[in-house]
Amino acid sequence: MSFDVAIVGGGMVGATLGVALAPLNLRVAIIEAIPHNAAAQPSFDERTTALSNGSRRILETMGVWPALSALATPIRKIHVSEQGRFGFARIDAAEQGLSAMGYVVANRDLGSALWSRLSKSAGIEKIAGIEVYCPAEVSQVTAHAESVTVEIAQQGIKSTIEAKLIVAADGAQSAVRGAFGVDAQVRDYAQTAIITTVLPQRFHDNVAYERFTPSGPMALLPLDGGRCTLVLTLTQEAAQSVMAWSDQEFLAEVQRRFGFRLGRLLKVGRRVPYPLSLTRAMRTSSGRCVIIGNAAQGLHPVAGMGFNLGLRDVASLAELIAERAALEDADPGSPGLLAEYDAWRASDRGAVIAFTDGLVRMFSNPLAAVRRLRNLGLLAFDLLPPAKAALSRLSTGGSGRVPKLARGVSLT
Repeated sequence: MSFDVAIVGGGMVGATLGVALAPLNLRVAIIEAIPHNAAAQPSFDERTTALSNGSRRILETMGVWPALSALATPIRKIHVSEQGRFGFARIDAAEQGLSAMGYVVANRDLGSALWSRLSKSAGIEKIAGIEVYCPAEVSQVTAHAESVTVEIAQQGIKSTIEAKLIVAADGAQSAVRGAFGVDAQVRDYAQTAIITTVLPQRFHDNVAYERFTPSGPMALLPLDGGRCTLVLTLTQEAAQSVMAWSDQEFLAEVQRRFGFRLGRLLKVGRRVPYPLSLTRAMRTSSGRCVIIGNAAQGLHPVAGMGFNLGLRDVASLAELIAERAALEDADPGSPGLLAEYDAWRASDRGAVIAFTDGLVRMFSNPLAAVRRLRNLGLLAFDLLPPAKAALSRLSTGGSGRVPKLARGVSLT
């Protein structure tokens, strides 16, 4: 079979691209190894995602947000502090003229909302030719001058498809990226994030907390029912020990690190560990392959920018494909399109990677002089509205060329 675009990876970023391309009357293939509602699906697991306002607008313009809005918890304020220091920073949505700084959504809910749209697109009511191969794996990729041949293994049966453009959305260990000879720079932070849900004594008032401790950052994100998502970052050795603790021991340690802003922490859910690293592809395209999401950049969760950055990858690529879709002999894998994509994404991508990595390094430095500087920096940030506005623009991709979907403009 022949397609205009083949998306390898149906996780959060790959599925979003499929939905974005659905109205463009293109032939699109989505290849994913694990169904979105399977317990083993790593993209749509117990974790939650903090969506920026720009990301919400992208999903809203695509028609996905209505299925999520009732399930999303708004973030009205953000509070940043360092354990053992007086400095802190606050960002208030109202001060920025916003109803919320962002929204916390369960990954499983996001997966359900996206794949319900893809299922409709692939059924009787389809807008465009979306063909889903799932569960299926890519066994071989062969690049040609005018197309890419993809060999797919599905339930023991092999088939072959051709596509003008192949999209690597298959995660930080992307096999498609490797097949096109694109190396990735990996920095192991030697840290593990333990992610769970906690119930505090007091209502969170829709405040997201980021607290830096000597062993790593921790975050509490507001959820429905007064619950909070907890992201606790530890050294790998400490994480192994902590995972063996009882719930009471675990809550006591989190309480010691976080304090009593929300009263006592009463309950904790299942704890799941995730190793942390920075993965950065050396290029975002090669031949007729474009690399997006975690395949292009896998970030530390310290600032919650990873999926939001990947969503801007999607919005930018979909816009460029849409601009050319109506042209005679349109080629979504043309060198000109991919070069424009690379140039468009370079600034946003570079700024977010540098900010996230720099934040991890700065708050991991144990030197007393650096700690004092961090404390003064948090105080200064809290007193400078322009700095808060600049961070808001960085987190939402609001500087430079903003994709149509992020401005509420449809691609058709």
